[in-house]
Amino acid sequence: MPGLELACHYRTASAHDVGGDFYDVFPLDGGRWAFFLGDVCGKGPEAATVTALARHTLRATAQIDADLVTVLSTLNTVLLTDVTAGRRFCTVLFGVLEPREDGGFTVTIATGGHPPAYHLRPDDSGAVWVRAVRPKGGMLVGAFPQAPFAQTTFSLTAGESLFLYTDGLTEARTTEGAMLGDDGLTGFLHQRTEPVTATSLVEDSITLLASLPDGAGDDVALLALSVPHPHATPDGSVTATAHTGAAPEHFGQE
Repeated sequence: MPGLELACHYRTASAHDVGGDFYDVFPLDGGRWAFFLGDVCGKGPEAATVTALARHTLRATAQIDADLVTVLSTLNTVLLTDVTAGRRFCTVLFGVLEPREDGGFTVTIATGGHPPAYHLRPDDSGAVWVRAVRPKGGMLVGAFPQAPFAQTTFSLTAGESLFLYTDGLTEARTTEGAMLGDDGLTGFLHQRTEPVTATSLVEDSITLLASLPDGAGDDVALLALSVPHPHATPDGSVTATAHTGAAPEHFGQE
């Protein structure tokens, strides 16, 4: 996507079970792009079936309806009525990026019961400003008929990043045995150093997981988006990594 850097990572907790996390980025009309990240309840072939159904439904619905809440409502209906979905539900963050004439993007994100995304930017002191993007409302997708969903809109400009993740990251346990949680993740993000790019966010998060005693006990999917300064990578770039629990890796601290 011109003017945007993307980075993503996927790690399954087990080499024997198909994971239930999913993400995607794809073009819409009018120069807009859509992105989403979600987590299906459970693992294995049944969860993978729901993952495929969710990804297809989100992609197809977004092409014909510009309203993000309607997109999630459609997915909710599909999961409740499609016999292959069974009783499985999922959490989802679904967003749309629209280029701004003055540079950067207008971002709209709708939530279906998923943990918040994080909006980051360096402040004047060189530290990193972190804000949780948490639309008020937004239930699980595929759990209840007529479930409400919510959305919010903000700007993503040069030097700023957006970080999405599944709960395998926040549920990973520290050396004290407690879950990393929202507070731990927020503190970790505050400690980033300028510049805060999509690639550095994903790489630092991988290093964080590797530093924890047991790594991640659940699947982890990460998706980061950042707007580089005009002199950096104007045509945009993308990096991706994928790992399984069968091949543990060791990362040095930077």
